Amino acid sequence: MNKLSILLFLMVAMTLSGCGTTTTSRAGSGAMMGAATGAAIGSLSGNAGRGAAIGAGAGVLGGFLFDQHQKGNID
Repeated sequence: MNKLSILLFLMVAMTLSGCGTTTTSRAGSGAMMGAATGAAIGSLSGNAGRGAAIGAGAGVLGGFLFDQHQKGNID
């Protein structure tokens, strides 16, 4: 993958990471997109598994924070 395709993939992942209407669905979609993005980036450095794990963790956190922001709990 070249840098442009990675950037495009990340933009799509960030757009879709907030999909859902409940905290669980938003965190879940964030985890899936984060894992996919992390695996893609991690494969460039030779460790797709570690990249997927880090991406999934970041996605869960991002989805949860987005949900809390949408509910007005976070400014």
